[in-house]
Amino acid sequence: MTGLSVVIPALNAEARLPACLAALEEAEGIERVVVDGRSSDGTAAAAVQGGARVLEAERGRGNQLAAGAEAAEGEWLLFLHADTVLSPDWWQAVRMFMAAEGNAGRAAVFRFALDDPAPAARRLERIVRWRTRVLGLPYGDQGLLISRALYRAVGGYRRIPIMEDVALVRRIGRRRLVMLDIAAVTSAARYRRGYLRRSARNLVCLSLYFAGVPPRTLKRLYG
Repeated sequence: MTGLSVVIPALNAEARLPACLAALEEAEGIERVVVDGRSSDGTAAAAVQGGARVLEAERGRGNQLAAGAEAAEGEWLLFLHADTVLSPDWWQAVRMFMAAEGNAGRAAVFRFALDDPAPAARRLERIVRWRTRVLGLPYGDQGLLISRALYRAVGGYRRIPIMEDVALVRRIGRRRLVMLDIAAVTSAARYRRGYLRRSARNLVCLSLYFAGVPPRTLKRLYG
């Protein structure tokens, strides 16, 4: 089996990063790389305690993801957000995907889930499932498993302040994306102030991005 590197961009993630890293413990022999965007809390210490190698990069997910990919050593790359926890059996699903013939030319994402029992969370999960399957537009909180060869072929993550995940999956293309039936459970903290408001803002930013509005401008709108 070829080596896997998990790349996790983090910023002031001391509280949530340990759970993210703990979920990776069932996979022996993988590399864990946390790219810290110069946090002001104990993110770096939490990463070390969780068995990760820590890098420091300029703040911004696009920049941190690109830096982590460059430093990682695996032939396969798994990009994961620091507030996302993979469900049990993720490692078996990932191993099967990496071992399957032809998958070096495809990429995989996980099923989006939120750590909130509210009905609004279930509705959002269904919308994201549709968006992923029909439009081929998963976001970064669904993770991304990709061979280094394909990652390089499509140009990798762009060092932009927002929409780095959309920019990359568009270059991968819907036909080369697979959704694994393993939940990536993400913190719902940013949605609890209002699911509709947050979802509407995400949709507006996505539409503006497709219309050609620069990512730096979008970042100011997104907050």
